[in-house]
Amino acid sequence: MSDKIKVLIVDDASFMVRALTDILQSDSDIEVVGSAKNGQEALEKIEKMKPDVVTLDVDMPVMDGIRAVRHIMINEPVPIVMLSSLFNHGDITFEALRLGVVDFLPKPSGAISLDIHEQGYKIIDRVKIAAAEHIENVRRVKLNRVDVGENLSEAYGYKDLDYIVAMGTTLGGPNTIIRLMSQLSPQLPAAVVVIQEIETKILPEFVNEFNKYTLWKVEAGTDGKIIEPGCCYICSYNDPMTIQVNQAQEGILKSSANTAKPLDALFSSASQAFEQNAIGVLLTGVGAEGEEGFQEIKSRSGTTIAQKTDTCVYPNLTQCAIESGLVDIVGDVEELSIQIEEAIGSPRV
Repeated sequence: MSDKIKVLIVDDASFMVRALTDILQSDSDIEVVGSAKNGQEALEKIEKMKPDVVTLDVDMPVMDGIRAVRHIMINEPVPIVMLSSLFNHGDITFEALRLGVVDFLPKPSGAISLDIHEQGYKIIDRVKIAAAEHIENVRRVKLNRVDVGENLSEAYGYKDLDYIVAMGTTLGGPNTIIRLMSQLSPQLPAAVVVIQEIETKILPEFVNEFNKYTLWKVEAGTDGKIIEPGCCYICSYNDPMTIQVNQAQEGILKSSANTAKPLDALFSSASQAFEQNAIGVLLTGVGAEGEEGFQEIKSRSGTTIAQKTDTCVYPNLTQCAIESGLVDIVGDVEELSIQIEEAIGSPRV
């Protein structure tokens, strides 16, 4: 029996199938077991071949990639890495991540990508990580569009910025962030700053689409942006932010100098800026970050919250923090919004 990671490539461009096959099989731990030209053919081959991971294009005939993800997750659940040139379509990237794909990687130069080999290392990395996904914990997020015009008092009601909620996650995390922010009350006297694993090319359109499904104002985190209550700032793990205080005593986002441990830097800076009113939330993800930042939050009497490992798509991040004894509250993914609200509703003195 081979211990190699079995991959099915789904793409209607034959040259792309060849390029991806060459990239993936350059790693001795990966075996490409087949290919499919559309989502319908992919469903049939997944059932027969039982791959460990599927790479999936979006723009295909018969059944496109998004429709394929919906069917795959219901009928033949398997970790999916999306590879598409349609990264500037926010509805597509948001929908893919909402449905629970491991990651959405842009093809480097559009549909005909001759330099895809330059991104080969990242594709190999994502496939290997995808193979370790706890697929049974992947859940699509059920959402309804929000009509802000009908909820003006809730969306724009006056509130002070008393608290900062710093959320950290890596791969597998965007789906959980979408779920959490759709459940969290926008009436809190707080702002949310998120670092998640998402390509910087994808982020602007992703947040534009995200903003249609929550009463929180969702924006991409950028250097120098003043933090406002009722806003959720999403930052890419590849271009992380910290929280600082300017001369006017306003909270602002600043580019992080700590690119090795951006989650720790986010949590630490939140603690330094908001002291006991900093709430750190660690979610599903790959890696061993968060402990140093949580230590800083606890040293200033802030609150630390972590997702239960048995509900995580990837349990590494939260498991390390929980085992260190630095987590005040451990919650199921469906309980986290209530726990954050309770932490803010009972401020520490």
